[in-house]
Amino acid sequence: MATPRILMVLTSHDRLGKTGQPTGFWLEEFTSPYYAFMDAGAIVTLASIQGGQPPIDPKSDQADAQTETTQRFLSNAVAQQALAQTTPVSEVNAADYDAIFLPGGHGTMWDFPSSATLTNLLEAFNQSEKVIAAVCHAPAALVTMKNAAGEPFVKGRRITAFTDSEERGVGLETVVPFLLESRLRELGAQFEAGQDWGPLVQQDGNLITGQNPASSEPVAQSVLAALS
Repeated sequence: MATPRILMVLTSHDRLGKTGQPTGFWLEEFTSPYYAFMDAGAIVTLASIQGGQPPIDPKSDQADAQTETTQRFLSNAVAQQALAQTTPVSEVNAADYDAIFLPGGHGTMWDFPSSATLTNLLEAFNQSEKVIAAVCHAPAALVTMKNAAGEPFVKGRRITAFTDSEERGVGLETVVPFLLESRLRELGAQFEAGQDWGPLVQQDGNLITGQNPASSEPVAQSVLAALS
């Protein structure tokens, strides 16, 4: 196909429920796919729920969370400027893109499912059978989607996401508005869970999901393969 056009949508939510603690998107889950797409020659557009600078989860910006791609991003003024000027999701048209990629981070658990605009955008991608990809907590955006028959989009589909076990591992199982794995199972998804913190990618038709931060690069490569 021609040069792929990929939309990346980030959370704008910056607080962990009622705890007052900061959250946002997980940096590596953005930088690994971003550079995978850019290095492959894709045209990448950055959007977020509210537009502007999306909040980076400070834990993902600490020294022990750094990777080659996060360091590359933090030394790249052009990329940082692009992130600071994300387009509001309300101004995005699905027809302009070949794929959508949703990086995770705990912030997505609040504003991804509650954004009717994002839900409508994702449903438009699905109606055109375009690639929909999400990693870690970002599959929270899928729980409000419907398919053409009006049923839950995830019903009967192979999917993965941040597991209940991993949520308990980070001690936030009572802070998040719902447990993502449990909710996806309740909606009829064929949920696949790999080893905690190990990479796992599931692809079911135009849907590609990854379990956790370690899965972000493999999911991005699966998106590129699906577009080739």
